[in-house]
Amino acid sequence: MLGQNRNTYYAARLREVYLNGKWIANTNYQEQILTIGWKEATKKIGELNSIALLLFHISYYLKGIQQVLNGGPLEIKDKYSFTMPEIKSSEDWEKLVNDFLRCASSFADTVEQLNDEIFDQDFVDEKYGNYGRNIEAVIEHSYYHLGQICLINKMIQQGY
Repeated sequence: MLGQNRNTYYAARLREVYLNGKWIANTNYQEQILTIGWKEATKKIGELNSIALLLFHISYYLKGIQQVLNGGPLEIKDKYSFTMPEIKSSEDWEKLVNDFLRCASSFADTVEQLNDEIFDQDFVDEKYGNYGRNIEAVIEHSYYHLGQICLINKMIQQGY
């Protein structure tokens, strides 16, 4: 973060995991999801979540947190973060992918526009920590699920 404001640093990290980076995971969401068809995206392997469901889950949190960053209330609930509408076609999958990519790009843009001082302020309520910690959690949470997406995709390609 040397020489960068936190907003610029966090926005770059978000774009890295979602759209165009390869530093930590040697891949990113965009690279992974653009190579996956809808049947692979919705395939269940044992008790694992599907790739589509993981993508929906990340989008759900990005939208909810962005609402707060834009001055709105925190309305997201963990219990709804996996309540994805059924994917029944390639068009449904493409809609989810495009929605995710728009959401990820918009989220990074929003973070980049934040005043640097906000990162030390409480995020909605003191119990949620500050804005900086929440943005870091989004990045860590996203890498966690990116790893799952990569592993599930690899399992599907190997015939599981």
